[in-house]
Amino acid sequence: MRGAIAIMGVVVLVLGVAEGESMAADATWNVADFGAVADGETDNTEAFQRALDAAAAAKGGVVIAPTGRYAFDGSLTVPKEVTLRGVYAYAPAHAGVRDRTDEMPVFGTVLMPRADAGTEDGPPFILLNTNAGLHGCCVFYPNQDPAGPVPKPYPYTVAMRGNNPSIIDCELLNPYNAIDASRNQRALIRNVHGQPLHIGVFVDQIYDIGRIENVHWNPWWSMQKELFQWQMENGVGFIFGKTDWHYVLNTFCFGYNVGYKFIHTEKGATNGNFLGIGADDCYTAVVVEDSEPYGILITNGEFVSFHGPDPTMVRVEETHRGVVRFSNCAFWGPCNRNVVADGKGIDGLSDCTFVQWGHHREGCRAVEAYGGSILVRGCTFREDRPQIYLGEGVQRAIITENLITGAERIENESEGVIVIANNAPTVKPELKETPPTAEEPAGKRAGRTGPHYERR
Repeated sequence: MRGAIAIMGVVVLVLGVAEGESMAADATWNVADFGAVADGETDNTEAFQRALDAAAAAKGGVVIAPTGRYAFDGSLTVPKEVTLRGVYAYAPAHAGVRDRTDEMPVFGTVLMPRADAGTEDGPPFILLNTNAGLHGCCVFYPNQDPAGPVPKPYPYTVAMRGNNPSIIDCELLNPYNAIDASRNQRALIRNVHGQPLHIGVFVDQIYDIGRIENVHWNPWWSMQKELFQWQMENGVGFIFGKTDWHYVLNTFCFGYNVGYKFIHTEKGATNGNFLGIGADDCYTAVVVEDSEPYGILITNGEFVSFHGPDPTMVRVEETHRGVVRFSNCAFWGPCNRNVVADGKGIDGLSDCTFVQWGHHREGCRAVEAYGGSILVRGCTFREDRPQIYLGEGVQRAIITENLITGAERIENESEGVIVIANNAPTVKPELKETPPTAEEPAGKRAGRTGPHYERR
């Protein structure tokens, strides 16, 4: 460790630190030296901001917030090249913050905002600028009531602006709205846990690749009946507007109205790569209102819906015009439908597993398509229930090489270009030979050679 510090010290001297000045004095500041008091009551807004501004005046550095509970009656701006750092090296799970009393145990660096209660429209609690970071902290709203019945609105906990802002190894325990990750380039959100009550992450107006990694929203703070029911009816884990090839890895949310929502904003819609994402016990796991033609690619996802008025894992709305593809994903409930697809775009399902549909309402199919184009290839349907419905608005469909439990039950009311072939049910269909028509000579029907067969 000393060798590493010595090496770093040489590098700093090369970069122009005055002779005799230590790296710690030049690049690290402690909020306690600027008057911060970690008692959970004293307003620390000015003390923290003085420390952050001191780091900015030195052209960047790290502001350390030691273990303790720091209350705030205002907002903070983290300037360019400055990181506000607590003691965590990885995101904690509820940080020991279990209730709203003064006997609450203190674990780690806990920031406690109290400003702008009752409104979403104020400034964010923490504003990150270019190359600024929030690392190793827990944010806890002490005046939010875990019993509800309706959570108290607050502005976003963190807003990310400029180039390369970062939130790493943090817990946002009980924010109303957690992270506004819009109007920046290459933002990094990594290792963040918590229970946002209304909105988890909002992404929009991103034109250079952003990253969201290992972000998990779980109801660790409160599952009291009325508050959690409000979250289930109103909350959204992740919202994506205009973003150009976002990378989202290993993310999860539990207990929201919508887990992942893709919308069209003034600037456009989403294209991106979503790997290993999950949504559990959401009324609807994924809602796609729109996407860009380059596509939303969702791989290795798991989506679960079993509560709400019409539990469905995926809804592709009538407004959809782009491309969304699900590959190697699992869908289960018990629910009504696994996928409901509409719109004018292209929807793809490949190598997916569908389970537990039609358990709340009879007549539901695992996949129901009403418009646009859809591909269902190489999937497994594990319920002995109707599998797929193609409505009259479907323009094109390819339903091939799927494994089906029971008899093949694919209902097609479309007059578009439809290919249904080579599916393998567990119940072998009875076959009968049908004579050719005048328009379709024997041996030519449907591109086959030899007699044509249809299922009884």
